[in-house]
Amino acid sequence: MNIGLISDSHHKIEYLKACIDFLKQDGCEYLIHAGDICSLEGLNILKDSNLKYIAVFGNNDRNLFEYSSNFNIKTEPYYFKIKDISFKLMHIPNYLVPDSNIVIFGHTHKFHCEYINKTLFLNSGEVCAREKPIIECAKLEINTNQYIITHYFKNTNENNFMKEEFKYEQ
Repeated sequence: MNIGLISDSHHKIEYLKACIDFLKQDGCEYLIHAGDICSLEGLNILKDSNLKYIAVFGNNDRNLFEYSSNFNIKTEPYYFKIKDISFKLMHIPNYLVPDSNIVIFGHTHKFHCEYINKTLFLNSGEVCAREKPIIECAKLEINTNQYIITHYFKNTNENNFMKEEFKYEQ
């Protein structure tokens, strides 16, 4: 199972679309956005991606609350399952406790990948290239007894994503 991870797109629609298109080409079946989408256009891009998606409201998404009934966007922390794997999704990392198999968060604009006491903690970094001139996203591959996380990143003026990979035995 391949899951695309994105966060903190902050009105950068062209970067958001580029990340989603790349993750789709990389075989992702699902898409998780960890908040700060900031625009109705961004929500429409998630919905039109033809991927099963889930998102949470970030601290800059107050203007999107009125659209929650039309999109798969939830308040944090949001708990859900894909197959037999439990997830906790949030924007602000206030609930970083191991109460799910996988904890996904955003807000910091920094990639984070750590496996502690059988819980995987992930932040895909920033789509918006606000803190640094780099667009980021990630892919989570879930195999029997193994997580493979691929962190993708590219400079805003480059065409191709670079990658680094992390593997954890469950």
